[in-house]
Amino acid sequence: MIYYKTGYENTVLNANDLEYGIYSALVKLGPRKKVLVVPPDFTRFHSRSGDITSLIYQYYKENLKEILPALGTHAPMTDHEIEEMYKGVPKELFRIHDWRNDVVTVGTIPGDFVSKITNGALDYSWPAQLNKLIINGKHDLILSVGQVVPHEVVGMASYNKNLFVGTGGHEGINKSHFVGAVYGMERMMGKVDTPVRKLLNYASEHFTSHLPIVYIHTVIGRDESGRLVIRGLYIGDDEEVLGLAADLSLKVNFTIVYKPL
Repeated sequence: MIYYKTGYENTVLNANDLEYGIYSALVKLGPRKKVLVVPPDFTRFHSRSGDITSLIYQYYKENLKEILPALGTHAPMTDHEIEEMYKGVPKELFRIHDWRNDVVTVGTIPGDFVSKITNGALDYSWPAQLNKLIINGKHDLILSVGQVVPHEVVGMASYNKNLFVGTGGHEGINKSHFVGAVYGMERMMGKVDTPVRKLLNYASEHFTSHLPIVYIHTVIGRDESGRLVIRGLYIGDDEEVLGLAADLSLKVNFTIVYKPL
C-alpha cells in the first residue's frame, strides 16, 4: 500500500513539503506505541534520512523507542555524526548494529532458488539475516528510511536492502554481494528486477511479512546550480514504493547514452 507519493524530474521539495509528506503518511498509519526507525548511517548523509528521522521523532516523541542505523559492516556512528545528521534527536535512542553478535537468521533461501536467479552460476543457500531488535523487538511500527539511488550490487539501493544488508550479518551480506558480482554490475545498475533484489524480496515475503514494516524513500537530484534537492518522496509497505522511487531515480540520477562510449 502507498501512504504518500510525490515527485517529478523538476520537483523541489522543501522542508515544509517534507514535513507534510511524512506526517500525512504517519497520520494514515494511525496511533503507534512502540516505534523503531532504521535509517542509514552518516555515509548516506545526503539522503535526507536524518531530517526525516528528526521529523519522526517530533511526531512520536516518547513512542519512538529506538533508532537502529543500518550500518551493515560499517563502524558505529560517532556522537558528532549523530548530532549533525539527526538534529534534535536524543542520543540515548540510538542503538549500534553489531553484525558479529546481534544478528538472527530468520530463514534460509534454498540453493536451487539461488541457482535459478543466477542462471546456474551459484547454488549455495542464502541466510536471511536481521538485527535481533527488528525481529524480536515487538514493535508496532518499523520505519525503514533511505534513498533510492543507483547501486552496483542490487541495481537500486534501499527498500528491503536497508534491512537484510543494512542490519544483516557477514554471511548474508557477503553472499548477497557475490550474487551481484557474478551477475555483473553492468547488467544491474538502475534496475529493480535483479538477482539480489529477488533474494531480498523472497526473504521479505517468506520470513518478515508479519512485521509492521513501512518504507520511506527519497529521490535526490541536483538543480540547475548543482545543489542537491529532494525530487521525490515515496512512503509505502510493499514493492510498489520501490518501483515508484526507482522510476524517478532513473530519470534524475542517470545520464543515458544510446551507444557505447
